[in-house]
Amino acid sequence: MNNKENIQEILDYLQTTEEEVLNFDNEAIVAAYQKNNGMQSLAIKILSVFGGILASLAFLGFLLIAGLYDSKVGLLIVGIIFILGAIYTSKMHDKKIILDTIIVSFFILGFLLLGLAFVSMDMTGNIICVLFIVIASLSIVTAQNYILSFISTQIISGSILSLILLNESYDLIHIYTAVFVAIITCFFLKEAKIITTNSMLSRLYNSIRVGLVFSFLAGLAFVGKRGLFPVSTDYIWLSSIITISAVIYLLYLLFNILGINKTQHKIGICIFAVFTLLPTAFSPAISGTILLILLSFYVNYKTGLVLGVIAFIYSISQYYYDLNLTLLTKSILLFSSGVIFIVLYLFTNKKSTTNEKI
Repeated sequence: MNNKENIQEILDYLQTTEEEVLNFDNEAIVAAYQKNNGMQSLAIKILSVFGGILASLAFLGFLLIAGLYDSKVGLLIVGIIFILGAIYTSKMHDKKIILDTIIVSFFILGFLLLGLAFVSMDMTGNIICVLFIVIASLSIVTAQNYILSFISTQIISGSILSLILLNESYDLIHIYTAVFVAIITCFFLKEAKIITTNSMLSRLYNSIRVGLVFSFLAGLAFVGKRGLFPVSTDYIWLSSIITISAVIYLLYLLFNILGINKTQHKIGICIFAVFTLLPTAFSPAISGTILLILLSFYVNYKTGLVLGVIAFIYSISQYYYDLNLTLLTKSILLFSSGVIFIVLYLFTNKKSTTNEKI
């Protein structure tokens, strides 16, 4: 859909699929598409975020050298100004990449300065995290900007993880995982309903979705990487139960897409999936990344699919590395897993080909 003619062809096709006459504002649709097509890609936005982080750290070093850290009020005021300035500038139209980087820099720098101000005021870590959650939430609603919404989502999830760490309630990470499993599942599956609720949710949907994906993967990293998060191994399987249950539910939804209609086939696949995932009960990252891959496949979300595949490869490698088994046993497990995935691929590919022929 690269030009006006392609858009018109699609509108004509939609008209033929309905019995009633559909009225489209063709010019508005074309203008909206051309405006959206001119937006920067996700890769450019991510580079802008990293560029903003580096610039913020450099500028923060300059401010600290200049002696700004000696003034609690100065840190607080400058931090608030930077955040408000970033939000105000984000509402400008026809922004360039360099301006996006500046916005990100000011926004991150504002939070860093506020953090320093709160620490200098002898606030507890819990209060600081709660304040960051509130400020980031207000920023999402106020700015309604892709990059700032993404960063704010990361600040909120990072603050929640910090609360768990600060209070040494490490097993609460399972609740964190469960909540994010529920949120991203609903967020992916209810996309149409969410974006049609109101215009603000429509503008924020994409940025919050990718932010939730990164936050979910961060939670899986804390659970899946041994030694990174002092989680009790006695309850590590709790997160796996949640993610595996979500995977089975999603498999049930995918049966229609894959053309699997017989009840015995559905039950057999679900049982096979459960027994395949049970050995990974002590590595929730594996079932979690599989869930992300299936969700992204179901809604055709390419960014989530790529992130899910990369995270899945890493989680499998980490699981293999953490196994207290001999090299021969590990090799047999890897070989067996490879055969299983190849068989699954051939099965699903055959089903997809059969459906296309039909």
